[in-house]
Order: sequence, then C-alpha cells, then structure tokens
Amino acid sequence: MTRQDKKSRNGAFWAKALERAHLGVWDWDLRTGDCFYSATWARMLGYDESELANTSDLWLQLTHPDDRERALASGERHIAGQTQAIETELRLRHKAGHWVWVLDRGGIVERDASGKPVRLMGVQTDISRQKATEAELEQVNVRFRLALAASGTGIWHHDLDTNKSYWDQRTRDIFGLVTDTDEVTDDLWHTFLHPEDKAVTEQAHLAPIGTQDVVAVQYRIIRRDGEIRHVESLVRFIADAQSAGQILGTVRDITEEKLREMELAYAARHDALTGLWNRSAFDRLLADHIAAGAPLAVFYVDLDYFKALNDFAGHAAGDLALKSVAAGIRACLPRAAHAARLGGDEFALLVPHCDASQAERIATAVLGAVREADLGTAASARKLAASIGVAFIDDATTTVADALACADDACYAAKAAGRNRFAVFSAAVESGSGGLNAARVAADTVDAMEDGRLNLFGQEIHLLGKPWQESRHVEVLARLTGRNGRLVPPGEFIPVAERFGIASRLDRWIIRTVLSRHGAALRSGALTLGFNLSAQTLSDPQLWEFVDSVIDETGAPHSGIGFEITETAAVTNFDAAERFVRKARERRCRVSLDDFGAGMSSFEYLRRFPVDTIKIDGSFIEHVTESRFDREIVLAITSIARSLGCDVVGEKIERHDTLTMLSDMGVAFGQGFLLHRPEPLEQIVARATGVATARKAS
Repeated sequence: MTRQDKKSRNGAFWAKALERAHLGVWDWDLRTGDCFYSATWARMLGYDESELANTSDLWLQLTHPDDRERALASGERHIAGQTQAIETELRLRHKAGHWVWVLDRGGIVERDASGKPVRLMGVQTDISRQKATEAELEQVNVRFRLALAASGTGIWHHDLDTNKSYWDQRTRDIFGLVTDTDEVTDDLWHTFLHPEDKAVTEQAHLAPIGTQDVVAVQYRIIRRDGEIRHVESLVRFIADAQSAGQILGTVRDITEEKLREMELAYAARHDALTGLWNRSAFDRLLADHIAAGAPLAVFYVDLDYFKALNDFAGHAAGDLALKSVAAGIRACLPRAAHAARLGGDEFALLVPHCDASQAERIATAVLGAVREADLGTAASARKLAASIGVAFIDDATTTVADALACADDACYAAKAAGRNRFAVFSAAVESGSGGLNAARVAADTVDAMEDGRLNLFGQEIHLLGKPWQESRHVEVLARLTGRNGRLVPPGEFIPVAERFGIASRLDRWIIRTVLSRHGAALRSGALTLGFNLSAQTLSDPQLWEFVDSVIDETGAPHSGIGFEITETAAVTNFDAAERFVRKARERRCRVSLDDFGAGMSSFEYLRRFPVDTIKIDGSFIEHVTESRFDREIVLAITSIARSLGCDVVGEKIERHDTLTMLSDMGVAFGQGFLLHRPEPLEQIVARATGVATARKAS
C-alpha cells in the first residue's frame, strides 16, 4: 500500500467503518478523568452525539445496576495488571427506556514514564440479538432438560474417532453405574447386555452408521446387583466432515411398562379369578388343535349346587370354591392339556391325543377334585359336585362351537342322569336328555318368538352421579319364558341360539319388535336404545338392508339406536364386524364395544373399530375395590378410551363403594343392579316418555 493510500484512510474513513460495524468507541484519560464517546456509541443507545456529556462516569450512569460491579471490577483488574484486556458483557439503558446488551472490549493504550496507565480505549458492540438468541436457546434447553427428567430418559454418545463413550447421569443411573465422570470405557455397555439379547442389540446399534435413520431398539440389561431391567434406546448416526462422526442415543428404563404390558396380555387371555384360560383364549386354542387334525377330547364341566353354595355362604365362599376347583382341575391334567373357565361355574378342558380310557380317568379325577374343593369354614356343611360332558373330536372341519356344543350336550345328559358324574357325547345322549336338551331349547326359542313367550326387558345405563334422565340410554334385553312357566336365563338360550344358527333370527326379531313398538319414543328423543348383536348377525350381509328397512317403516331415527358387539362376536368374522361398524358410523348409529378387556385382542379391535363407547367387562368391575390389578386394568382402559374420545361404561356395578371408586377413576357411565335392575322395556319407555312430555310442558 502506498503512502498516499495510507493517508487516504482518514478520520472519515474510520468513522464510516465504525458506523458500518455498529461499534461504539470510548477513550478515557485517567489523568484528567475525561472520557470521549464516539458518535456511533451514542447512536447505538438512540442518542444524538450532542445529547450526551462526555463525562468519565457516563457509561456507568447508563449501566444496569446489576452489571455495574462486574463492569467496574473488569476495568480495575486490567489496570492492576491482573488481566491482558478488559472484556465484559453489560447492559446499557437506551434512550427509549429498554436495555441494550453490549460486549465491552478494551485496554491500556498509554502509560507515563513510570509505567503507570494514563489512557484506556475500547469498543462496545451491540450483542442484544445474540443475547436474545441465547435466552431462547436456554429456554429450549430448560424445557428439554425438564422433558428428559420427566420421561426418565438418559443421553449418551460414542465418538467413532476416539472410540470413547460418554453417559450422562441419568444413563448411569439406569445402568446402576456409580461414577463421577461422563466418560466410560468403550466396552462397558456390552458387559451389561443380557446374553439372549446381546447379538441383536449390538447389531441394531450399528445399523444407523452412515444414514440419518433413527433406530429404536428394546433390550434387557443385567445390572451389577443382578437385577434385570428392560430398556429402550433411540439411536442415530451424527455425521461430521472433520471426523468419522459419532453415535448419539437415548436410553429409557421401560421395565414397568413391560411388566404392565405382560400383565395386560395375561389378563386378556386368562380368567381373573382362577388364572385359567378365559373363553376367548380357549376358543382359539381349541380351533388351533382341531385344525391341526390330531384327535382330542373336549370336556365340559358344570358345577352342581354352586348357586346354593353362593346363596348360603356368600360370594367369598363361592370365589374360594372356584379357585380351589381350578387348582384341582389343573392337577388332574397331563402337561399338554388346557383348562379354561368359560364363565360362572362352567369350565372346559382340552386334552390332545386322549382316548376313552384316559378320558374316563381324567373325568373321574376331576369329579373327585371338585368334591374335595375347599369351600371355607362358612360352607362346611354344603356339598359341591360336577357334571361333566366329554366329546371326542377327530375331524379337522369341526367348528369350535360344535365341539363345545357336543361336550355341553353330554354335560346336560350327565345332569339329567343324576349329577356328580360324566357322560360321553353320542346321538343317544342328544336325543335322550329330555327338557335339558339344547336342541329343544333352540326350538322353544323359535316358538317363543311367535307365541309371546319371548319378552323384552331393558336395563338403564347411567351417567355416574346423575339421575338416569341425564343419559336416557337403555340396553335392550330378551327374557324367555319356558312352556312350563319357568324363566329361562339368557345364559341358557342365547348360547343355544348361536349354536343352532338362530341367533341372527332372534336379533332381527328383537330389533323389529322394539322399533315397531317404541319408534315414536325414539323420535321424540325420550331415550335411546342399544341392541346386542351376535356373531351370526354381524356376519349377515343383508343386515343393514334389514335395519334400514325397519327404520323406514317405523320412523325411528338412526341417532336413537346403538349396537353393542362383543370381542367374541367380532373375532368370528373380523372383516364383517369392521364393515358393520363403518356402516353404523356412516348412519350415525352409536356402536359400543362390549365386555372390553375380557378377550385376547380387545385393544387391537379398539384400534380397528372407531366405536363410540367401551363397556368394561364386569369381571374387572365387580372386584375393583379389592383388586389392585383390576383397578390398573380399568384405569388403563379408561385412559385409552378418553384419549380416543370414547365414552366408558362400567358394567356389573352392584355396590356403592364400587360406584364411588369408578367415578374417582374417571369412568363416566355405569350399568348394574345397584343402578337399575332390568325391567320390562315398556315400563322404562313409559317412564321416559312421561318425563320428556313433562319437560316440554314446563
């Protein structure tokens, strides 16, 4: 650069440079105390140059009170020779009243003959935007750290260049590692892996290298104290142009979630009281064994005198007896056999490769186990026995319903022969069991639709804590009166209707009869009605054609009608059930998933079926005040339903403490004898219509 070029870099040039760089210059003469501030410094604070007096303490007057001591100390340390330069961040008051963050940098530029500082110069840079960004970033970091703390998530990374690993405190806590440093040896993690998960887990952690994919992997670790924990990691490769990159990951202890998942899976397959398979799980096991083609025996076990035991000694004694019977049955079976509680006091057994002599031994042993069951001290004078039906299945085309029906009919024969015995299914059994024969019950059901012995009842569904008039929803029920005047429980004629293929006819009769009689009440909004549908009805391709035609004839609104389907019905024909739910929602009919939680795939059906209401199976409700497990199930179902926007109904509410607990747990609706005992549907409709009319009149 020529001398002429250097001369051209005059004061105007540097002033322009300071202006463009947004730098404010200060020049402090320690001998006189005078301090010069550049025009750019004044403009940085919103002032004209003439508005500020160049006093030595001008900057201090404008400095935020919280920053003054730190700023003064920075200058004093430098003047004392303790630091190479002045460098500090402080806030100065803008003319408009707000605070401007500046970075102050400067130092001694002149000393006297004795070396004493006599002049200091420096610049101040507006860093307000940087500080705002830092504040925003800190807020993000605070939220991130809070989220990590709340979720129990740890962070770790492995540097591929240095082959070093770093675990944060949460990660070390999860693995039970006691150390004060984040750095751990590169092979430490491998020593915690469960031997059965080691190979797959190590491979999964290598998978993301070179990609931007996030890999999720769940595995088990064995802590140094021998405790096995389940953890989940999210792993991602972070590229770096200057190095081989690093593996970044999170780790979260999911042991409690895994245990809860296993508990829910177990509950979906097992009877809560006895621990045996439940009906849905047993049906699937039986279907698989039949399809495999191997010969097997199916036992239908029905306890005798159980109702008398319950009435005399109470439900506690009944529950004790059922658990004792279940344990006794298990002890009688070979390893490959399966036992289930079908409900109430009925059990079913499946024994592969079982011949007649082995079946006799097993049936005799089960009869003995039932007689020896523990009934408790309150029932010491009461007896308990069983009637057992046995059916041999060797045809792979046999349906589950037919196999159980054969064993069930043999069980009826055993009861008719005097109880406390077993019988083997045969044509003679089927034709010789008299009034107890299932086929006769089916025929009587058909006749009852025509001669007026099939009666319509209803049970109210309540909004908990409110009178029924707040919800006005009723589940429609059917009651059969036998030719002898005896009331036939639904548990007897409904399964028989399904077994003999008349369930769809029965459902159609109920729907047509109810809508024909009470269509006007539905149109007025006095109440809404829910109908239970069997598996056969769900599979009927002309179902909606029938329902739509009845609605057209009766004028009943779609919105006043609901349908309840059980998992047992849905699993029979999953695709048909899915189509039914979709069409129901298109017509704005409500759909309830009934007996939720009792089957193996309840949550899968909830995912696939966009239902309005979930009815929690009564087996989880009746002991919810005593059973922590049942409470957890109810809470889980209620939480999931709420997140999906579904109403929740608790079934089988029979006690006040149960009602109170369900309300506290967030269950909105309830059904059961405590709230309402089933009564003739006409009476309920009349009551609801009267209330609706009175409201309109007022």
